[in-house]
Formats: sequence, structure tokens, C-alpha cells
Amino acid sequence: MANQGWGNETVVTQFILLDFGNGPELDSLLFLMFLSIYLVTITGNAFIVVLVVAHRHLHTPMYFFLANLACLEICYSSNLLPRMLLSYVCGDRSISARGCFTQYYFFGCLAAAECYLLATMSYDRYLALCKPLHYPSHMDSKLCLQLAAASWLSGFLSNSILTVLISNLDFCGPNEIDHFFCDSFPMMKLSCSDTQLVGFVTSVVAGVCSLPPFLLTFSSYLYIIVTVVRIPSATGRKKAFSTCSSHLIVVILFYWSILAVYSLPHHDTQVLPNKVLSVFYTILTPLVNPLIYSLRNKEVKEALQK
Repeated sequence: MANQGWGNETVVTQFILLDFGNGPELDSLLFLMFLSIYLVTITGNAFIVVLVVAHRHLHTPMYFFLANLACLEICYSSNLLPRMLLSYVCGDRSISARGCFTQYYFFGCLAAAECYLLATMSYDRYLALCKPLHYPSHMDSKLCLQLAAASWLSGFLSNSILTVLISNLDFCGPNEIDHFFCDSFPMMKLSCSDTQLVGFVTSVVAGVCSLPPFLLTFSSYLYIIVTVVRIPSATGRKKAFSTCSSHLIVVILFYWSILAVYSLPHHDTQVLPNKVLSVFYTILTPLVNPLIYSLRNKEVKEALQK
């Protein structure tokens, strides 16, 4: 039962995830597609972690942060995709209210942590390219650990407030979430409580977790581009920028989609575009990160060969 009687109201104990509005005829195709994405995502990111741990010449700040990002992407994908795959196999799109809030909590925590971690990685590249003489002394092992820990901790603390606020809302009517995972605004649409304050806090927290890291990332790459352009050798410019160009593209893709979903006003006509944008930062970014960050890197290729 999705609903349970409580006095004169109906308390929602389960939600139904409507996914992309697909019918049973598309479930098999979507299952194969998302299963392939999940397996490639887990395999690619796991390879990064193993390579960084196993090869001493990869024990540098850049690869340390890459390994952290790979671990985050594994957790990120595992929080969302297995539940989707199970619904395609069983045809059951229901999820308990507690399970829904739990999924949202870890989704928000990991998304915020990724924002901070991407900013940390851009700062590392800024120091390496713009201040190479000071890089070894500035980016030592202690600072690396502190930055990585701060990224993870900030992400998990920031979404705790939102999860508490949303879980304390009253849900006493429809229980169909028009999304493929439990997210804040689709859940708030189902609440019979006043969600104006919660919606405002959600936008503020999302902006704080994404906009400052994005500005730091943008500033770092602005300095990097200026430094690279000043390199007299064309080969030197190409080599210097090759470690940053792909990273910058994915950072823009990630922040553009997440800012568009959470920082702009929400209307019913935006449901489908928001779903599509959500696919970029929840499913596609973890898939392509191993390829653009590491598998195209010369040092990683050599480690794979060994």
C-alpha cells in the first residue's frame, strides 16, 4: 500500500518514481542502456583507484584528487542506477518514503562534494601551471588530505539541513514523483505543507554549494589560460593545456546542468528539460570522467601497460 490512513488525512508511506514516462516496451532498452553505463562507470573509476594506489609514480596531488573523484563517482552512480535497473526488471517503481529520503540525502551530499572536489582539482592545476616553483611546497600531502577531507565533509554537512527539512514535510496526497530519482523539488510538489521556505532554502544551499566552487574553478582556469598563452613554444602550450582542456569542458557541463536545475525558478513546463539536464550530472558525468581525466593521460596509459 502506498498510502496509510491517519485521522482524516492520508499519510504517504511510499512514492512512485515515474522515471521518463516510458512504457513497458522501452524498459528493456533502457535497462540495457543504463546497465552498460553503470558497468562502464564502475569499471572505469575502479581502474583509476587501483592504478593510483598500485603505482608509486602516480602518488602525486593530481592523481590523489582523481582517485577521490573516482570513489565519489562510484558512490554517486551506485546511489541512483541500481534502483533504476531494479525497477526496469521487476516493473515496480515504488520506493518507501524512508528509502526516498535516504537516496536524496546521499545524492545531495555527493553532488555537493563533487562541486568542492572539482574546485580543489582546478586549484591544484592552477598551482602546478601558474606557480610551478612553489607547487611542491604549497601542495604537500597534508594539504591534499585536508582539501579532500573538506570536500567530502562539506558535501555531507550541506545536505543534512535540506534532508531534515524535506523529511519533516507532510505528504498526504499524490505519491507519484515525476522524476527518475528522489530529488528535492519533485518531492516538494507532492507535499501538502507550505514548501515556500523549504524551496527557498534548497535554492540557497544549492547556490552556495555550486556557485562559489564554480567561481573558484573559473578563476583558476582563467589564470591557467593566461599563463598557457604566454608560453612561447607551441608544443609547450599544447602540453600544458592538454591536462586542463577536457577537465574544463566537463566542469562547465556539470555546473551548467546543476545550476540550471536548482538555481532557476521551477515550473511544471520545465519537468522534462530538468530530467534531461539531471541525466548530465547524475549519469553521464560519472561515465566520462575516467576517460577525460585519466585514460587519455600519458602516465595513466603507461601504468595500464605495466
